[in-house]
Amino acid sequence: MRRHSCFVFLFCGILLPGILCFPQTNTSIDCDSLLPNYEAGPQTSAPPYIIAVSFDNFEPGNEVQVTLEALGDAGFKGFNLQAREIDGDVPVGTFKITDPNTKGLECHNMTNSALIHANSDVKQKVTTTWIAPEDVGELQFIATVVQNLENFWVGIQSKTLTPTHSQSVNMTGKSKRKVCFSI
Repeated sequence: MRRHSCFVFLFCGILLPGILCFPQTNTSIDCDSLLPNYEAGPQTSAPPYIIAVSFDNFEPGNEVQVTLEALGDAGFKGFNLQAREIDGDVPVGTFKITDPNTKGLECHNMTNSALIHANSDVKQKVTTTWIAPEDVGELQFIATVVQNLENFWVGIQSKTLTPTHSQSVNMTGKSKRKVCFSI
């Protein structure tokens, strides 16, 4: 009987308050629409967040540093960040998980094709590394950022990144690679 009392005490005294007082606050944001699972609609005002990237151009395999940052003291609790080709609707490339406030998400059967929040702590900035895939055109990073249950912005975009590799066909029908150099 004493063994059961200890278990009841443990459950009621330690576990139950944690379950009742701290409900799951993790936000689920759809991979395709980038809409969170809220009844409220997205904000239409200018977002108090920016997406900064370390390069304007990329080649397959390049690592691009991407930062999602709050302007001023806006802060955010949740987000979904993806790279998409211009006018595309599926994520391209993969993210390296380097920030403890982030985790990878599998969209369209591609591991770490999106980056999301790992907790609901208020964040001012998250930084990650994105790895460019083969055979993609111009792209942008796009995000949904959740400030709180009532305020979230969908479709925040970075500047456009352009691939530096391209294939052209010479007169013999063989492809040759164009190489661009910056000085």
